[in-house]
Amino acid sequence: MSASRRDFLKASLAAGALPVVAEAMSATKAAASDWVTLGKSDVRVTRLAFGTGTHSGAQQRHLGQDEFTRLVRYAYDNGIRFFETADAYHQMPEMLAVALKGLPRDSYRLMTKYDVHHSEDPMEGVERLVAALGTDHVDIMLMHCVRSPNWPEETRHIQDAFQQAKEKKLMLAHGASVHGKQALAAFPGNPFLDVAMIRMNHNGTRMDTPSTQDIDEQGDVPYVVDHMQRTKAAGAGIISMKLVGEGRFKNPDDRQAALNFAFRKAGVDCVTIGFGTTGEIDEAIRRVSTALNA
Repeated sequence: MSASRRDFLKASLAAGALPVVAEAMSATKAAASDWVTLGKSDVRVTRLAFGTGTHSGAQQRHLGQDEFTRLVRYAYDNGIRFFETADAYHQMPEMLAVALKGLPRDSYRLMTKYDVHHSEDPMEGVERLVAALGTDHVDIMLMHCVRSPNWPEETRHIQDAFQQAKEKKLMLAHGASVHGKQALAAFPGNPFLDVAMIRMNHNGTRMDTPSTQDIDEQGDVPYVVDHMQRTKAAGAGIISMKLVGEGRFKNPDDRQAALNFAFRKAGVDCVTIGFGTTGEIDEAIRRVSTALNA
């Protein structure tokens, strides 16, 4: 067989294989367990995070350590490898540390949140939060629940401590979680925000309002989405919370609509949901998959 004939057959076979490869790629579905990079942070997390702050952690705390550990391990075994907590969730960082003990540290990601109202030295606070989780570093640390329109100036000392802690590898990325339109106004383009945690669902339940306090009114969804997208465009990774309206979405259709909206309309990177049962984990995994592949 001539060289030209062989080349022709090779080219023909390669061309014929392309549709097969394309078909296989298109058949690959996105999943809750997919690893995604959070903006400029270079921190990779699973699309679905296990939250430990339902009603400030009461739901998870009341499970007791053994049942909580079983729940965390169930999530881990089903591909959820991103766990988030806060010092405001009384006892939850310590309970999470026990639940994760013995698992390879490089197989999961940890995020915790620091209360901006602490009077302690913020570097000591960072070290305290890291130690509570039984690790030598956290992947993400956020200033928890900023509300003031002047938070960038008012928390400068905390931001400086976070940056120092980042340089010491106590945290790999930093940012803030937000409650209220006034604080959110300062999010787009803020260089401190490697990661931003923003409330998001389709109808504004427990989302941001003009008040600097959490009030029982519908949040301003268009405003939040616009500021979230501008924050993301500036390089911050976006984690969304309140996906089930802080437990208020009793109708399964609302829970699906919230996830559809967060991923497909708003374009968040990751969502966190607090769990109390294995059934809730199964449902969230299924609904995230539906949202990503619709």
